[in-house]
Amino acid sequence: MQINISTRHGDISEATKAKITQKVEKIQRFFERLTSIDVTVDLSKPDEPEITVVVKCEHKHDISAAHRSNDMFGAVDLVVAKLEQQIKKHKEKLQEHNKD
Repeated sequence: MQINISTRHGDISEATKAKITQKVEKIQRFFERLTSIDVTVDLSKPDEPEITVVVKCEHKHDISAAHRSNDMFGAVDLVVAKLEQQIKKHKEKLQEHNKD
């Protein structure tokens, strides 16, 4: 699985990218069929960065979440929590569909 981190209106350090990657990798344990994760850090407002994460699953299904906060890593945690809920719901749908 690929994890791509990009920034808009600025740059972030390699250490910050590594921490974001570490936090986003936790999504894999909820659903095995992930193909890639794209993280965008928007620094247009330096005091409130916006984190957008798009998770691409098999069979052309995308799940996305975004959050703007004063704390970049807090925003990443909230986005990961949102994605976990969406992925669990998607997984339940697939399992319910396959029961028939």
